[in-house]
Amino acid sequence: MHRLVEETAPFLLAPLTGSAGGVTVAGYTLGGGLGPLSRAYGFASDRVLTFDLVTADGVLRHVTPDTEPELFWAVRGGKGNFGVVTAIEVGLVPVVRLYGGVLVFPGDCIAEVVGTWSRWTTDQPDAMTSSVGLLRVPPFPPFPELLRGKLIAQVRVAYLGGTREGERLIEPLRAIGPRLLDTVAEMPFAEIYSIYNEPVDPLPFHDRSLLLRDLPAGAVEALVQLAGPAADSPVVLTELLHLGGALTLPAFHPSAVGARDAGFALHTLGLASPDEMAALNLHLDELIQRLAPWSTGRQNVNYLSAADANAEGVRRAYESDTWDRLVAVKRTYDPDNIFRVNFNINPA
Repeated sequence: MHRLVEETAPFLLAPLTGSAGGVTVAGYTLGGGLGPLSRAYGFASDRVLTFDLVTADGVLRHVTPDTEPELFWAVRGGKGNFGVVTAIEVGLVPVVRLYGGVLVFPGDCIAEVVGTWSRWTTDQPDAMTSSVGLLRVPPFPPFPELLRGKLIAQVRVAYLGGTREGERLIEPLRAIGPRLLDTVAEMPFAEIYSIYNEPVDPLPFHDRSLLLRDLPAGAVEALVQLAGPAADSPVVLTELLHLGGALTLPAFHPSAVGARDAGFALHTLGLASPDEMAALNLHLDELIQRLAPWSTGRQNVNYLSAADANAEGVRRAYESDTWDRLVAVKRTYDPDNIFRVNFNINPA
């Protein structure tokens, strides 16, 4: 994805990229695709124009809304269940100015940071996409030396506008208190990945996710109890991404991506050796269970984890009628379930 951003940025155009430049275009886009431009422009899959796909019968198909409408619908959301994508054509969006970065607060401010951010999101324009992350920074590279070994709260913002209006919008966040780091400024779009600054090396992580309707005080309290400074937890990161805006709009060409009514996406993960895995999974499950009262009951397919790699887990990514339609398309194009090493849609 990083190369695509570099090629298009000089023309003040952009793909609907995610937060990490190393993610592949097809895998990210065909799972929906949430990122720093989501509230302004919707899901990345909504911008797909055509793709080339090798199906289970060995046929290379050029798939468009007109040539094979059911396959075009299913792959955008069904990911790798229907074949191997060899090429993808996506529409770009205009990005003239980007005001973005991260505000980092010490761990003892976490309750105030999450509470303030959740209230702040209620009246933000669609041009503002943001997230809040509670991070127990591992005490080793590639994490910044300034933050290693500390519990911090990070608010990441990406606003499609200039400095003056951007500063006015985030003033309530800056007013929370002392900051360990403040990188929010106007930047070239090609530097968008610096907002999240995600590690590029492989890490032995385990994760869970949830889509939330809203984030009232009770949900904030539960989150702080289980991931804040008083929690004795091996969970490294718990992050909430603000949804809504253009994500709620129907796609010009409908797709299998659902759960467009969610207000927030929760993603939580930890690092663990094989000996530590069982304890970590208990903590991850507890956090998800505590926040379940505010869940939509769905998950985003790109956020599915190894724990979701079963029939029940995969079905949570889709509404019932969407699931039935996906199974029908699978029976047509892959009846023997050749493409099954994935979050599988079983034709049976």
